[in-house]
Amino acid sequence: MKTILGIESSCDETAAAVVSRGTEILSSVVASQIKVHAPFGGVVPELASRKHLESIAPVVEQALEEAGITAGQVDGVAVTRGPGLVGALLVGFSFAKAYALALDVPWVGVNHLLGHIHSVLMSPSPPEFPFAALLVSGGHTSIYKVSSRTDMEVMGQTRDDAAGEAFDKVSKAMGLGYPGGEIISKLADSGDPHKISFPRSWLDKKKFDFSFSGIKTAVGRYMQVHEETWQDEKADIAASFQEAVVEVLATKLINAAKSIGCPRVAVAGGVAANACLRDRVTQLAAKAGMSVHLPDISLCGDNAAMIAAAGYYKLAAGECSPLNMDVFSRVEKM
Repeated sequence: MKTILGIESSCDETAAAVVSRGTEILSSVVASQIKVHAPFGGVVPELASRKHLESIAPVVEQALEEAGITAGQVDGVAVTRGPGLVGALLVGFSFAKAYALALDVPWVGVNHLLGHIHSVLMSPSPPEFPFAALLVSGGHTSIYKVSSRTDMEVMGQTRDDAAGEAFDKVSKAMGLGYPGGEIISKLADSGDPHKISFPRSWLDKKKFDFSFSGIKTAVGRYMQVHEETWQDEKADIAASFQEAVVEVLATKLINAAKSIGCPRVAVAGGVAANACLRDRVTQLAAKAGMSVHLPDISLCGDNAAMIAAAGYYKLAAGECSPLNMDVFSRVEKM
């Protein structure tokens, strides 16, 4: 078992990648649907499924071509099983099953969140086990104790909106567009993060759950109260909102690592590309005497390289999925 074809279609990116021995990325192709969903301010599941159907075969062919291999040189197939949009997941999942069956190679369904953790483990200097990992994206915000490549324990998770979802909703409310994370981050660069004191939702400070619906509401309320002036404060609103979210994320991650006596932390997921978050985690970790492990920016968003990497270790351990396996929409055991 050496060369794995990875396929990812959990949300609005159709992705395929070829990875050798779980760490060497031979190719990684991502077909984005941002232009399709931007007019709606978020992902429309039906449109996402249709675009996946159009893109899946060309994306896989391009991944093989860029890797310099033929389909016959694929040793195994790994595909995202969930969580995600069921219709979108089924496109990649069904394609992967058929592809593996046609090639007569083993295949395995991979938890999307486990894939994100592997984006950190694919770095040139991966963290030793165990480590505390913050997985933060548009659909998920959780902290895990990662004890091995297949053993992850949830330490805390969001009780309502994910952090990335809050970015998208605030961006939409301000009329900035989609996806909100990148737009707000760029706008925040020219704003004062301390100009507006938005609330921090700490919940139980001894635990590591999150809640971001309150700050989203607080931003909307600020815009209502300052109806005639907020348009001139967009940069300050963006910076202050981002500051409130990042402070909670970074602080809870460091506290979680302290609680298990672990001097290593990692951040993964789409929001891991946020420069403010990367800087804050690095600063707090340095003060606490911890090492920080961050994925390459290209591996923060949804991609198939991380799925292929996670799949490699599953297949190498003898795990192979049956053809009657199905997708799932919500978080399941890794």
